[in-house]
Amino acid sequence: MPKPLLCPPDLLALDLSGKTFVVTGGNSGIGAVTVGQLAKQGATVVLACRRPAEGERVRAELVAAGARGTIEVRALDLASLASVRAFAKDVLASHASLQGLVNNAGVMNTPAGKTADGFETQFGTNHLGHFLLTELLLGALEQGAPSRIVNLSSCYHDVAQGREGRIDFDDPSFERRAYDGWAAYAQSKLANLLHARQLAKRLAGKGITPVSVHPGWVRTNLVKSFMPVWAQNWVLRPFLRLSGMIEPWEGAQTTLYALLSPEVPAHAGAYFSQLGMYRDKAANGGGWPLRSPNPNAHDDDAAERLEALSRALVGV
Repeated sequence: MPKPLLCPPDLLALDLSGKTFVVTGGNSGIGAVTVGQLAKQGATVVLACRRPAEGERVRAELVAAGARGTIEVRALDLASLASVRAFAKDVLASHASLQGLVNNAGVMNTPAGKTADGFETQFGTNHLGHFLLTELLLGALEQGAPSRIVNLSSCYHDVAQGREGRIDFDDPSFERRAYDGWAAYAQSKLANLLHARQLAKRLAGKGITPVSVHPGWVRTNLVKSFMPVWAQNWVLRPFLRLSGMIEPWEGAQTTLYALLSPEVPAHAGAYFSQLGMYRDKAANGGGWPLRSPNPNAHDDDAAERLEALSRALVGV
């Protein structure tokens, strides 16, 4: 197996004092590593998660591990637009400017279900919740420019267990077609990529750099909808590692590079990939950036349609 791409050490030694970042899903996995590294470098980090008590536990662990910045835990449920609005209002009340937003939280291959606002769970949580959050924080990101927006997509935006990633504009929430968890996941991850692509077009000249990233096949709790987490973490871990699974600190490398590298602004709207599984095997080694093998990822008309649809659905 090829080795995971790693963020250059000099970027992980930058002094981030005076900079403020928001990280969704910051209480576990890649999110917790991202929060910890940014705080270790002196940043103020808003750790957003559904369970604040769990977030406080993680915050205490990160502080004990040497984080010298400030970690603020705040409640956010991306499956509820009301929660997203309340969270954004809370953040903006104390942070007029932001240097980074990491749309990290997500769910994968969930059973058929709806968010609080009636959207298919994965499209609603992975894309629409983050879409609204981004819109609400754009003013602070512009005030804090140069700033970055990092959407966590997935190599499965290309093909997820045989389902090609595409946006069904007529039925994004599977109200008329049969529900397929992997097709829904692929759709939501393609939406994350197209969202960053369209943002780059909209925000040109404002000092905000949006990108999307694939963190790799990471050992996180995302598998809980189709595999016991204990089986992944203990019984199958040696075998999965040989098959390409990486650890959360390796999975956070692409996010950190996208946030910190001075080379990224030259690639606004691009897709940055850790090791992955693509239809084009030549892409499996990843790339910072990488051209997606999915032709739907380069459809600017689809990106514009998705923005219009998303605005209508979330009410902005």
